[in-house]
Amino acid sequence: MSAEKNTPFNEQVCVKTVEMHTAGEPLRIIVSGFPKIEGRTILDQRRYVKEHLDHYRKLTVNEPRGHFDMYCALLVEPSVPEADIAVLFMHNEGYSTMCGHAVISLGRYAVDAGLIKEPTIPETKVNIQCPCGLVTAYVQYDGKKTGSVRFHSVPAFVYKTDVEVTVEPFGKIIVDISYGGTFYAFVAAHKLCLNLDTSMVKDLNKAADDISAAVKREIKIESPENKDLGFLYGTIITDDNDSYSHIPTSNICVFADRQVDRSPCGSGVTARIALQYHKGLIGLNQTRQFQSSTTKAIFTGKAVREVCVGQYKGVEVEVSGKGFYSGKSEFTLEEDDFIGHGFIIK
Repeated sequence: MSAEKNTPFNEQVCVKTVEMHTAGEPLRIIVSGFPKIEGRTILDQRRYVKEHLDHYRKLTVNEPRGHFDMYCALLVEPSVPEADIAVLFMHNEGYSTMCGHAVISLGRYAVDAGLIKEPTIPETKVNIQCPCGLVTAYVQYDGKKTGSVRFHSVPAFVYKTDVEVTVEPFGKIIVDISYGGTFYAFVAAHKLCLNLDTSMVKDLNKAADDISAAVKREIKIESPENKDLGFLYGTIITDDNDSYSHIPTSNICVFADRQVDRSPCGSGVTARIALQYHKGLIGLNQTRQFQSSTTKAIFTGKAVREVCVGQYKGVEVEVSGKGFYSGKSEFTLEEDDFIGHGFIIK
C-alpha cells in the first residue's frame, strides 16, 4: 500500500462526477473540480495535468474513492474548432491517448447533458477530441432517450508483425503490434499455454503484463504523428479466431499497471481490426463481434475504408457498443486526511 502524504492541495477540493460503465468497464466522468488546465493543444493539456495535477488523478482514480481498475475521463476545453467536447483519459498508472469504452459512454453523456446544441434523430453526431486526435461518435437518439453508440476512431495501422521477444517463463514469444489510438501487443492465448475460457484472470493478467514489459524493453515504438503517442499501452491476449466469422471472437486487454479491461476494449478492437485487415483475414465493411473474456460483453467492429498514416497503410474503423449510467458523485478532501489523497494496494 502506498499513500500520498505529501501531495500539495492548495485549494478546497470538490470534484463532481458522473458514473457510467461500458460493458462492465467503469467510466468516471469528471465534470468539475479540477484546477485550471493550461496548454495550447490537447497533448499539451495532457502533459500539464501529468506534471502539475497528478495528485488530482490519484485522488479520483485510486482508493478510497476509486480502485485499482478505475478509469476516469476528464473533460477539458477543446483546442480544435470541430470538437464538441474534449477529454483526457486517466487510469491507475497515468494517462492514455485513446479509450473506446470511454468514447461510447461519453457520446451518450454529451447528448444527455445538453452539450450538443442541436441533437438530431435517429442519430446525433458528437465530435470528441482525444489526445490521439478527433474521434466521431454517432449516438442513437429518439428525441427523449439516448442509446447505443458507434464511433469512427483515428486511423488504425499495423506497426510490426511477427516480432520476437523474450518473456519469462515462456521463452521466445512472437507478437504483433498494432495501433488503434494507442499501441497494443497482440498474442494468442494458446501460444502461452493459456485459455481465455478456463485460465484464471490473474494468470492471463501476469502473462500479458510480462509481455508488455518485454516489448517495452526490446522494441522501440515510434508514432508517425507525434512523439507523445509513441508508447506501448498494453497487451491483448486473443482466442486466435481472427478470420472473418459470424461467431464472436474473444480477448482480454491488460493495460497500464496490470489494469484489466472489463469490456472488449474499444481502442483494442480498433487495433485488432487493423491487424486482421492487414493480414487479409477480413475485408472492408465485414462486421465482427468482439467479446470480453471477463464479462462476455460484446462490441462490434468493422474496417470502413483504407487510409494512410505516414508511411503506414491503415484503415478507418467503426466500433459499436453501449454505455450505462450508474450514479453521480461529489468527492471532497479534509485537510488532515493524508490517506484520502489516494492509495493503491498491490
